[in-house]
Amino acid sequence: MCLSIPKQVVAWEGEGDFAWVERHGERELLNMMLVGPQPQGTWVLSSLGFAKEVVEPGELALIEEALEALAASLDGDYDAERYFTDLKRP
Repeated sequence: MCLSIPKQVVAWEGEGDFAWVERHGERELLNMMLVGPQPQGTWVLSSLGFAKEVVEPGELALIEEALEALAASLDGDYDAERYFTDLKRP
């Protein structure tokens, strides 16, 4: 299974199909052929060196929350009341 991570477009590489993206200060060169040219500041889902999908702001917040919950779970610090507040609980 592959996990896609959101990254922000910060610059284009030449005139080709590659863009520099960042997340938490780390830069990576992504192939943008699947999503096409995107303006700087756009968030995309990154997987295996490719931008797979453009992420809308509302989706970005939910993805970030899920990644935080995963990290907390791996650290042994998961609190069900803190995460996924958009889901209805009985």
